[in-house]
Amino acid sequence: MATATRRTTAAADWRALGTSVRLVTTDPTLLDSCNLLLARHLAEVDAACSRFRQDSELVALDQAQGRPVRVSPLLAEALAVALRAAAATDGAVDPTVGSAIGALGYDRDFRLVQDDGRPIRLTVRPVPGWRAVTLDRATDTVTVPAGVRLDLGATAKAWAADKAAALLAEAAGCGVLVSLGGDTAVAGEPPAGGWRIRVQDATGPVDKTPAPGTYATVSIRSGGLATSGTTSRRWRRGAHDLHHIVDPHTGLPAETPWRTVSVAAATCADANAAGTAALVKGAGAQRWLAGLGLPARLVANDGTVVTTPGWPASAPARSGPEAAA
Repeated sequence: MATATRRTTAAADWRALGTSVRLVTTDPTLLDSCNLLLARHLAEVDAACSRFRQDSELVALDQAQGRPVRVSPLLAEALAVALRAAAATDGAVDPTVGSAIGALGYDRDFRLVQDDGRPIRLTVRPVPGWRAVTLDRATDTVTVPAGVRLDLGATAKAWAADKAAALLAEAAGCGVLVSLGGDTAVAGEPPAGGWRIRVQDATGPVDKTPAPGTYATVSIRSGGLATSGTTSRRWRRGAHDLHHIVDPHTGLPAETPWRTVSVAAATCADANAAGTAALVKGAGAQRWLAGLGLPARLVANDGTVVTTPGWPASAPARSGPEAAA
C-alpha cells in the first residue's frame, strides 16, 4: 500500500486590492486562520490607501485643499514608506504622480481601464514632487498641497505584503509567504530549501507556464522579492500604447530599455521601489542597482537577460506551492 507524502506547505489564492493574492504557510493546519487575518488586513489597507474608492482616506486628502489632515496610523505608515522610497530613489518613484496617471486613463480598476479606448492628448508635465508633501509622524498629520493627488501604487502593495507576512508569522508561529500581484514578502521559518519564487514578465497562475517571455525560479529565505514591468498593465487610448510606470520628470509612461526588473531586498517594499526606479532610470539601472548592492534580474525589451551580483541562483525543480513575481 502506498504511503501518502506529508504536505509541508499549503496555499490559498484569491483577489484583493485589484490584484492577485497568494498566501502560503509552512503549517497547513494554520492556512485558513492566516487567510482570515490576511483578508482583514488587506481590507484595512484598501480603505486607507485606495485611489479608486471614494470613501478611502487617500481620496479624502484630495478635498483637503492644502489643509493639514490627521490620518490613521495605517495610512501614515503607508505614506512614510512612499516618501522614503522617493528619497531613496532620487525621486524616480514619486507618490505625487496621481494626477499624471489619472490623465493617462488609469483612473479606475485596471480591468475597466482596458475597455476604454477613447483618445487622449499626452502632455509633458513634471509631477509636483514628493518634497511638496509633509508628514508629521508624531501626530500622523499629512499636508498635501491643493491640486496634488497622491498615488501609492508603487509602494503600497509591497508594503502591505511585508506587513502581512510579519503579522501572520508572529500570530501563527510558522513560515509565511504573502504575494500581492507578484510583490512577495516572506517571514518566519522558511521551508526546506527556502521559498521558491518564479520570476516572469507578467504575474500569473503558478501552475501554468508563463507566456510570453523568459522566466526563472529562484529561492529566498527572508525579506522580499518584487518584479516591476511595463508588460502586464498596458492599455491603449487612441493612437497611444500606454503603461503604468510613470516617469515623474515627464508625467508620461517611462521610456525604458527594460520590460521587467526583478529585485531581491531586505523588504518587499525596498525591492519594489528599486525595481520601479530602475525602469525609470533606464540605461543606467543595472549600474545603479549594483552600486546599492541589490541583487536584480533585468529583462531588456528584446528579451536579453542581465543580472547584478548576488542574484539568487535558479532553484531546483520540486513539487509544492510556490509564488510568482
